[in-house]
Order: sequence, then structure tokens, then C-alpha cells
Amino acid sequence: MTTFVDRVVLHMQAGDGGHGCVSIHREKFKPFGGPDGGNGGHGGSVSLVVDPQVTTLLDFHFRPHMKADNGKGGAGSNRDGANGHDLLIKVPNGTVVQTLDGTVLADLVGAGTTFEAARGGRGGRGNASLANARRKAPGFAELGEPGDQLDVVLELKSVADVGLVGFPSAGKSSLISVISAAKPKIADYPFTTLVPNLGVVRVDNHTFTVADVPGLIPGAATGKGLGLEFLRHVERCAVLVHVVDTATLEPGRDPLADIDTIEAELAEYGGLTDRPRLVALNKVDVPDGQDLADIVRPDLQARGFQVFDVSAATREGLKELMYAMAELVDQARRAAPPAEPTRAVIRPKAVDDAGFTIEAAADGSFTVRGVRPERWVRQTNFDNDEAVGFLADRLARLGVEDKLAKAGANPGDLVRIGEREFDWQPTLYAGVDFVPGNRGTDVRLEDKSSRPAAAERLAARKARRQRPEDELSTASEDLADDDEDSDEDEE
Repeated sequence: MTTFVDRVVLHMQAGDGGHGCVSIHREKFKPFGGPDGGNGGHGGSVSLVVDPQVTTLLDFHFRPHMKADNGKGGAGSNRDGANGHDLLIKVPNGTVVQTLDGTVLADLVGAGTTFEAARGGRGGRGNASLANARRKAPGFAELGEPGDQLDVVLELKSVADVGLVGFPSAGKSSLISVISAAKPKIADYPFTTLVPNLGVVRVDNHTFTVADVPGLIPGAATGKGLGLEFLRHVERCAVLVHVVDTATLEPGRDPLADIDTIEAELAEYGGLTDRPRLVALNKVDVPDGQDLADIVRPDLQARGFQVFDVSAATREGLKELMYAMAELVDQARRAAPPAEPTRAVIRPKAVDDAGFTIEAAADGSFTVRGVRPERWVRQTNFDNDEAVGFLADRLARLGVEDKLAKAGANPGDLVRIGEREFDWQPTLYAGVDFVPGNRGTDVRLEDKSSRPAAAERLAARKARRQRPEDELSTASEDLADDDEDSDEDEE
């Protein structure tokens, strides 16, 4: 049995960047030939691309996790790591990409439309790229950045000009099968379509698409039945056609009641009141159906509807209905604003934009937020003192140290950058013309290695302020003895 899925949750993971390499060129009679560590490769990105051959999101229902390739690490002899392959996910035309809270990220319409959902991490630089006039042979390299992780909701909204709406078994599938080349499931027993069908209709020089929307029932706009899952396919339709069964034998059913019910559901769903409507009184080849159509036609025309008596079995009235569809579609296309090419938006950086912000918390800690500081922290190997000193120099040159001092930060205060926490020590002399020493070490950090952390110093101060109970009892006994001795002296 055919399964149709038009809403899935997709978990995407971009590739991580490869680590840079720490390497020193060595050869005979030349044991120290300079740094030659290569850079790490960039991680692959995850992108969504519209493919006309894909018509459903069923594959993602069974495989919701997508991951791109990681970048390879760098190597010696200035060999850079390979970049990870990008992952292209093919989606149907009309796919809407949203976050879990409903924020629309992209509306993918048109073959080849691409949206980069998760960006791959940058590869870390090797020590050959980090070398400069003062740091001639760095003993560290940058780590690769992790790739983006993103959970998105994919919703499929059919891209059609005309939408056929109506109750189950009203004859919508039969109608689309005779006016187009679509071949939906049709049978001589009551059932409802489970898969929206699209058909292309050609009338003279006009070509438009028609969507057979599955049958709606009362309460569909509030989630009853399958209505909510398929009402979204009506959103993109420029024209709506009510297909009414004039030969139904169900009690309490008549064309006027059916149209009122469908109109109530469309109004409850919202956003469809401005679409022009047509009414197709289907199954007039049945004698009772033609009689009922003659009775309700004046009432429908009084409401402002264009009414057509049609029969999918004998093809009666289909030509007039198709011409009316083509005319309304042509009017909608002429009224639509002309499509403009995507413009490149350039947003210059503000003059006073430092590239980061500092937020002070009530507990006395400070949080540094910014693309560059957070990226530098992620790329730093904190097991290497030279790499940590290099990070301190970069942050100082960016102005983080000065802005922390202006924000009221004191030595030993807790500072957060990304997922890392530090005890701020402005006496590190970061940002000055510092000449590195041995590879992998930093004398500025060695001077501070014996100094206790801020939490340890606070605990020591509290300990000094609180005297143990035994010391207090001993002190009270000594004071009592001194009082007795003074009394004896006075006697």
C-alpha cells in the first residue's frame, strides 16, 4: 500500500573540521627545519535541494538522522587534510523548512532551489600557518570546529494552481483522472484518497496544475481525521473547486450542506478566504443527481458561485469547467507581483561594533558572547600552555580584557566564553610584545601556576575568619585563668 508522509522531523549533523597538525621538518644534518604542520580540512555541510523526481518525505520518516562527512586532520610536510563531502538532501517541490518552535527558515519552491541548513566546522590551522616573526616555531595547532547540529521540521505543501476540495467519495479523483494524465486510485466503493494527486491540465494555450486534495470531514481544521495533514496542500492553490456529489445516498447530505461544511473548515484553517471558488456538481449522469443539481443551482448562483454540471463518467460539462479554471488561474497569475531575482544583501559592520558583548550576571560572573571569541575558544587546545597564551593574546588584541575591566570585573572573577569558564587574571600581560620560549610552554602561565584559584582563595579567607570550637574553648579557659590570677594579686 502506498504511504504518503508530508511532515517529518529531521535531525541534521554537519561534519566536524579536522585538527591542525604540529610538526617540525627534520632531515639529515638539519634536525630543526622549521614548522611544517598542515591545516585540517573543513567539515561537510548539510543542504536541502529541490528535486522534481521526489514527491514525498517518506524516506526521511524511516531515516531521520543525516550526517555529513568530517574533515580530515592535517599532516606533516605541509599536507592539508581533505575537506568532508557536503551532504545534499533531495526534497519535493514545495517543502517548507521550520524550526521545532515553528519559525520558518526556508520555503523551497522551484527545481534546484537549495538551502544550507547546517554548516560544516572549520578546519584548524597547523603550526606552519601559525608561525610569524616572533613565534617562529609554534608548538601547538588549532583544533577543528564542531559542525552545526540542527533539528528541523519539513512540511510538504503541494504546488498547484487549482485545488479540488470536497467530501470523501465526491468524485475528485475521477475528475482529475479525466482532465489530466494523473492516475489516482478509483473504485466503486466508498473510500477516501490518502495521497494528494497532482495533474497537469492543458486548455488551448493555458497550462496549469490541479491538486486532488483528500476528502475533508467536519472538524478537519481542528485535527479530526486527516484534514489538518492535507489542508496545508490547499494553501498554495490560486483557485478552489468544490466538487459536490449530487448522487449521494447518505442521510443528511445535500450539496448546500456539503459546501457550507467545507467552507467552515477552510475558514477555520485560515488564510483561504480570498481564493476564487467554482462549484462542480458531479455525477449528473445519474437521474437523481441531475434533478438535485437543477434544484440547488439557483441557490448556489445566488451566493455568487459559478456552477457547472459535470460527470467524470460521461465527461459532460468538463470542457466548460476547464476553461473556467484556466481563466481564473490566468487572472491570478497576472495579479501576482513579478518574481524578482534574489538580491545580495550587504550589511556593513557598525562603527562601534567590537565583535563581542559582555553580560554581567547577578552572581558576579561575566559572559563574553561573540562569533570570534567563541570560535577561538573552541579551536584552543587547553592542554597546551602555549595555545592558551596564544588565545589570551588574541582576546586582548580584540579588546576583551579592556572591556571586562570597564564592566567591573575584578581579578579572580568567573568569565565564561562559549562552553569554557576561566578565572580572570588581567596581570597575565596578554597582548604585549611577548617573545615565546620553549615550544608548548608559556612563562606567563608558569608564573601563575602556583597561585591558587579564586575559589580556593575565597575558601581560605572564610577559614581564617572562622575559629574552631576547640580554639574558642581554650581561649575562654585562658581568659578565666588570667582573671583568677589578677584577683589573687589584688588580695
